Amino acid sequence: MDARTLTPRYAVSPQISVEDLPQIAEAGFTTVICNRPDEEVPPSHQAETIGAAAKELGLKFEVLPLTHQTMTPENVGRQKELIANSDGPVFAYCASGTRCSVVWALGQAGEMEVDDILNTTSNAGYQLDGLRPTLHAVAVQQAENG
Repeated sequence: MDARTLTPRYAVSPQISVEDLPQIAEAGFTTVICNRPDEEVPPSHQAETIGAAAKELGLKFEVLPLTHQTMTPENVGRQKELIANSDGPVFAYCASGTRCSVVWALGQAGEMEVDDILNTTSNAGYQLDGLRPTLHAVAVQQAENG
């Protein structure tokens, strides 16, 4: 497990295995979000397998597979909602942690300054500078929609 903290309530990680879950629970996370589509991993690492083991440890497990095509405003909102509705810290994973960071960053646009968003992800090891124009556009759209 390679948890990288973005906020006190949200950490991201590359792909995990069933064996990582006790450490995730011991670290105080209460919700695990799988952002990796099952098509990318063998059965031992698919959401159903990881989710069953997570639930056995008392962790809430959510599945929101993300790709470039499914990184939609609706899914950004869904991830944000999953984080907000968690009763404790959230641990999200995908292949490298990048998608989990991107979806978080997009969800913060309009609420945090773009530089602060990019500094947060950079400090966690995710260089998302190429996302700057999109973050600005989302922030403008948020401001226009009130």
